[in-house]
Amino acid sequence: MSYNFILDRCFLDIKKLMLHKTAIVTFMFIVLLFSWFAGQMAVDEKEIAFPVMIETSTTCQTTATANQNQLIVFTPSKYVAQLLTKNLCDDKVVAKQYGSVIGYWGYRTVDSLEFVGKGIADLILAKNNIMEAFRAETTYNYQPVVGFSDYTAFFISSKEKPLITKQYFLDKKIGLLDYPTSRSGHILPKQTFKQLGLNIAQLKITYASSHNELRELLANGQVDLIASFWRENDSKRFSKNYITPISSNVAGTRWYLKMQHNNTDLLCAVQSHLLSMSKEQSFQYYQDVEPYWQCNNYPVTFIGES
Repeated sequence: MSYNFILDRCFLDIKKLMLHKTAIVTFMFIVLLFSWFAGQMAVDEKEIAFPVMIETSTTCQTTATANQNQLIVFTPSKYVAQLLTKNLCDDKVVAKQYGSVIGYWGYRTVDSLEFVGKGIADLILAKNNIMEAFRAETTYNYQPVVGFSDYTAFFISSKEKPLITKQYFLDKKIGLLDYPTSRSGHILPKQTFKQLGLNIAQLKITYASSHNELRELLANGQVDLIASFWRENDSKRFSKNYITPISSNVAGTRWYLKMQHNNTDLLCAVQSHLLSMSKEQSFQYYQDVEPYWQCNNYPVTFIGES
């Protein structure tokens, strides 16, 4: 038997085997396709509808429905975003300049970075250190409209008053925020550790994504202490005897308006709504808001912080 004959037989057998396998795969694919089609026929349209994504914005129309301009608002609070958006849509000054208002909310500092860094928001509640980091006031001409009072950052424990010593922190499980722009939850406590000569790698740190999450970690015993600020309702779960100040006079957050034009009519309308909203807040801290502009007489002037 010649070598070529044997080779031809081998190729023939391989070809038959491939055709056989192809037929099997094709048959299985047809079965699966038929099964899927039959299943779709048996399922109601309502059952196969895609789930609605979590909403992170709200939109409303002003009376100037033909106007395509949109006023963009950003705040960490969903409640504030919805309330402020509605109030601005009902404002006559806003209606002269915009056809709609859209309010975005995001609970983490990284959410506000996008809106500040790219100058997306026309009106935004943000920390001044974030605005300074992006040079937002010079790049996009953001101007402070109103500001909240300064506050104190604390180490908060559930069982004892925290000590500011090297050995104390080495023995504890510590809760911090995971974003580096937070002053009370990240910057200031880490500055304290550095001043004590501590290496961060030596510490048992658990990172959280919000101040609320930090409080849950402490209340559930997952950490021994956290770095944050003191809220009025914290006394329901923690003792004010077990807090130690890290730093006082930490600058509060501010509302900023993008002033690419000298649009003082809009600025004063916005400031008026923000001042009115502050009176409706449940926490005392958010009620103590300070206006930065004199809007009672023309011309409108910047008065800054008192």
